[in-house]
Amino acid sequence: MIRALIAAAVLLAAGPALASDVTLKANPVDDDGQVTLGEVFDGAGSAGSVVVARRVGPTVVIEAGALQASARRAGLSWTNPQGLRRVVVRQGAPTASGAATSGPAAGRAGPTVEVLTWARSIAAHEVIQPEDVIWAPVQSHLVPAGAPRDADAVVGMSARRALRAGTAVQPNDMVAPKVISRNEMVTVTYTAPGVTLTVTGRAQRDAARGQPVAVTNLQSGRTIDAVAVGPGRAVTGPAAQAARSNPEAFQ
Repeated sequence: MIRALIAAAVLLAAGPALASDVTLKANPVDDDGQVTLGEVFDGAGSAGSVVVARRVGPTVVIEAGALQASARRAGLSWTNPQGLRRVVVRQGAPTASGAATSGPAAGRAGPTVEVLTWARSIAAHEVIQPEDVIWAPVQSHLVPAGAPRDADAVVGMSARRALRAGTAVQPNDMVAPKVISRNEMVTVTYTAPGVTLTVTGRAQRDAARGQPVAVTNLQSGRTIDAVAVGPGRAVTGPAAQAARSNPEAFQ
């Protein structure tokens, strides 16, 4: 009995030493919705068929810690040398023969960097929420020029067009959300020392905070050059210049 316990202890202690080292693929893809260790790692060997995640959309995001634990249970060792927090696995593109491939980038394995990616598909003109962006590894040669490095620069913006889940965030993906729509009734305020005047008019164009907007005074028919500062609100006169540089101060 004692010998059996000693043998078991030796085997348990030796377990990690027997683990096979694996390397994260530069651009993991899968083609059937069942993500396996072999699709995520190079060198998975016989453990390559072990399923570690289910993909129901264009991408699936796997927490690095959970992936590391799954690899360890299958007898693999991934040290995560890049310190990644998440791993994104994308749907492989079908070839003419029906087989899946990762596309031209598959043959260009290289270093990866973490960039902001879209966590879900987003419709055009939808306002970006904090949960809509995640950090994910992307091959360095695929990182868009000027890619934002701060999620705060993205949250609150409006999608310029439909955006696909899993793709890297690009500067031209977004625009400042409009707070005034063309033909909307707008309250325009003129403020000067000791004087505050307010008039209501019709906006001649869409405008985001800090953008100029021409407003037609319905009583006089005159056009007022103003700056949008909030939903249905604009300012003119001395406050307009301040609104252009710091529209948030007028909230």
